[in-house]
Amino acid sequence: MEARRSVAAILDAALRVLGERPQASMDEVATAAGVSRQTVYAHFPSREALIGAAVRRLTEEAVHAMDAADLDRGPAREALARMLEVNWRIFERFPLLWSAPVAADEDLHVPVFERLERLIRRGQEAGEFDAAAAPGWLIAATVALGHAAGVEVAAGRMTAEEGRAALRTGVLRVYGVAPPGVG
Repeated sequence: MEARRSVAAILDAALRVLGERPQASMDEVATAAGVSRQTVYAHFPSREALIGAAVRRLTEEAVHAMDAADLDRGPAREALARMLEVNWRIFERFPLLWSAPVAADEDLHVPVFERLERLIRRGQEAGEFDAAAAPGWLIAATVALGHAAGVEVAAGRMTAEEGRAALRTGVLRVYGVAPPGVG
């Protein structure tokens, strides 16, 4: 039980510290977690392992948020908007962590991709999304647009609200859907 609490404290600290400063050291994470550096290394043998665990935790959170958003309910376009919103909220809390190399590990994101693919197929079958676009390509485009919006916000070239709006508009256009208020 104590080990579980230590791991939880370390991951909470890692998300907080690395989310603000992706290059933060293991010592900084240990200090923020209230544990020794040795304790961090006992649970996570490398910085990459710690970052991987932190990103896995965020992915699990995203999956739970997507499930709570009930992506199988209502028009696919509305479900897509809900999916983008719940994932953007997670991004907003930890914008810089998504730039970590391990965040690009597609295996970590399989549960998110599976839910998105199911939503895309449902939208294509209902005629809401462009049926000529391959679901895998739409997933890749969604991820790329999300990362682009995130980079712009993290760099200060867009506000969080501008990033959210650009992501939503861009994804809708890629899916073959005119954004609200557009012909």
